[in-house]
Amino acid sequence: VEEGAKDDIDENEIPFDSPGTARASAPPLSSLENSSHRVLQFCSSIGCDDYLGSDKVADRCGICGGDNTGCKVVSGVFKHTLTNLGYHKIVEIPEGAIKINITEMSKSNNYLALRSRSGRSIINGNWAIDRPGRYEGGGTMFTYKRPNEISSTAGESFLADGPTNEILDVYMIHQQPNPGIHYEYIIPGANVISPELPPHRRPGEPFNGQLELTDNTDHEDEDLHMETDTHTGQSAGIFPVSQPGRFPFHQPDNQVPAVQSPRRNREHNWKQVGTTECTTSCGKGSQYPIFHCVNRISHEEVSESYCDTSTKPTPEEEACNIFPCPAFWDIGEWSECSKTCGLGMQHRQVLCRQVYANRTLTVQQYRCHHLEKPETTSTCQLKICSEWQIQTEWTSCSVPCGVGQRTRDVKCVSNLGDIVDDEECNMKLRPNDIENCDMGPCAKSWFLTEWSDRCSAECGAGVRTRSVVCMTNHVSSLPLEGCGNNRPPETTPCDNGPCVGKVEWFAGSWSQCSIECGSGTQQREVICIRKTEDSFDALNPYECSFLERPPSQQSCYLKPCGAKWFNTEWSTCSKSCEGGFRVREVRCLSDDLTPSNQCDPQLKPEEKESCNTHECIPEIDENCKDKYYNCNVVVQARLCVYTYYKTACCASCTRVANRQSGFLGRR
Repeated sequence: VEEGAKDDIDENEIPFDSPGTARASAPPLSSLENSSHRVLQFCSSIGCDDYLGSDKVADRCGICGGDNTGCKVVSGVFKHTLTNLGYHKIVEIPEGAIKINITEMSKSNNYLALRSRSGRSIINGNWAIDRPGRYEGGGTMFTYKRPNEISSTAGESFLADGPTNEILDVYMIHQQPNPGIHYEYIIPGANVISPELPPHRRPGEPFNGQLELTDNTDHEDEDLHMETDTHTGQSAGIFPVSQPGRFPFHQPDNQVPAVQSPRRNREHNWKQVGTTECTTSCGKGSQYPIFHCVNRISHEEVSESYCDTSTKPTPEEEACNIFPCPAFWDIGEWSECSKTCGLGMQHRQVLCRQVYANRTLTVQQYRCHHLEKPETTSTCQLKICSEWQIQTEWTSCSVPCGVGQRTRDVKCVSNLGDIVDDEECNMKLRPNDIENCDMGPCAKSWFLTEWSDRCSAECGAGVRTRSVVCMTNHVSSLPLEGCGNNRPPETTPCDNGPCVGKVEWFAGSWSQCSIECGSGTQQREVICIRKTEDSFDALNPYECSFLERPPSQQSCYLKPCGAKWFNTEWSTCSKSCEGGFRVREVRCLSDDLTPSNQCDPQLKPEEKESCNTHECIPEIDENCKDKYYNCNVVVQARLCVYTYYKTACCASCTRVANRQSGFLGRR
């Protein structure tokens, strides 16, 4: 009940003056009715704003009376198809996120993992699967759930209230097709307070950004007087009572401190007499020093009232038992049984773990060698498998003769003797409930094909044929003694008319194959003829043009040649005279014209040979002659460089020029 509501109550409406003291006279009935009405008002619910009868509630952003616009809700489903095994990043949880929910949409053999942006693994890191539980990370506490019941279809999940104080990354350890991961978190706005409202708001404490105005008492200091019982959680009063191990008492500024006796300050003082018990026996715990009031001279402990409480030292936390705890085997939960019935196998993860600095770390297995390692595999049997049972014998065959079918009743029976669905039994082991049965031949009869359409002779008398066979059938009205001796004929005569005067193509025999091995060709003579009574007359091929002409050439293949040498044509000679050379390319090819190394090297054709070995003969130009007898003097004087002498002594100058640049015609 708020203090303002208390002030509205009239003294006459209160049936007792003080606790345990009854009034002298009863109040009027109207006053009682009015009083009961107010009492009912006091029993009304308290809204999130701490006011009686208020209907305000906190929205999803944690704002009292808010309209869900003070924050941003981020949600989605990760449905990507993954191929590679291992860690795959799903979503990034930003700093300051609250109401975090990461849930696998259905059970799978995949695992969720959580890691900080700094690289520190929080859950399921380094290929080690943690047990379900609570894990601290990013400034908040995550609850890791992994349903393990066989009947459950729920997947894994991470839940945290937040807010986070750093960026966190959510991963999936991919081992089978992704069933989908739903993620959701809330990003508060700039003016949003924590979504968790304090269960007991102290006077003077801000609420939704508003500071409650009370009397002039300094409640901040008053809170320092408030001692809370650690067992009951109830206030122990606001009296300045100091207790061991607690923070020193500070008197409010608006109260006058009691005058301390000088003698008390001289004769007594605070002394550390020990420490509290370590919070843990190993793995780094914490403890606090204990201070008592003692006589300065005798060091005898006295009541704390003899010492100045304002000078009592503040207990500082000290580390203790910092040595690591002994390693132990951390046993995971058993997996589902590999078989739904009958003898199967189940597995669990066994890790060597060690506690240090309030953290449980995975260490090398040799540290747990002093302990017997628990089994990681075990046999399991959820129930006894059902089995196939043959309920009836085979029925009689469905036909009196020939091939028919017979059946029998096959059922899947549980270990209790009940008939269950066939899916409860192994379908691969199901006995046949239907099979063929042969009651022997029913009868025999002659079976005939149609007559052939083509006569055996193109002209003149010939025959047509058909197939006749005695075989069984299933017509029971036929005699059982067999087909009998009355076999139907297999041939019948036919005549395509006289052969005299008929025009046709005549093809001779094929010639020999053009090569002894490999693919070659062979020919034959094809002529147009007319048959007379005693001979044949050759006609112009035009006379037989209305008939299809037989081929006169075909390919032939006697035997494989194996590999043999192939070469190109010779190239042009490198020189026109005085000895040049020409080349060609030689290769060994198999029958399918692919490179081979099976050719005889001694039969390999030459790839290079000489050519144009005759001497070079200078060409004589009738228009280039010496006009003077002493042109040799012109040559000796080296006057051929001048146009006049080059023309007057053309032959001599030309010979000198050819000798200097090489023989005429040489290339």
